[in-house]
Amino acid sequence: MIRKFLPHPHLTTLLTIVWLLLANTYTLNSLVFGVLLGIVIPWITAPYWPDRPVVRNIPKMIEYGLIVLWDIVVSNIEVARVVLFVPNSKLKPEWISIPLDLRTPEAITVFAATITMTPGTIAAELSADGHSLLVHCLHELDPDGARDEMKSRYEARLKEIFE
Repeated sequence: MIRKFLPHPHLTTLLTIVWLLLANTYTLNSLVFGVLLGIVIPWITAPYWPDRPVVRNIPKMIEYGLIVLWDIVVSNIEVARVVLFVPNSKLKPEWISIPLDLRTPEAITVFAATITMTPGTIAAELSADGHSLLVHCLHELDPDGARDEMKSRYEARLKEIFE
């Protein structure tokens, strides 16, 4: 019964919190409207999620989020350094193919989004078979090291969360 009313309880909570942050007012009206959005949006979109992902480890998910936030800050500083101090003639842009151990579409999507959110890298293409991800790096002196770091820092953690 509760699954019919709240098909995605974590999404309901997340949408409510995001609404409160976007509204930037913490009144009863904002809370009620946020909860209403948090209930209605997952309920309307539930038919499009027949095999919804199961998050197996909430503390690991929080840890992952904090690591990504930290990496975004550090990468912003690194990209600013590259843009300001590395001449165009010395830039080393690279295309890196990352073989994927992840198999669930949700985990692969989060992995690609994480790479894209981190300044200086963009996840450009997923192979047709879903077994590798093509990533462009703005300035990379060690492509193999970057690939291994992305796999160990992000992919391994996502595997623990989703699979």
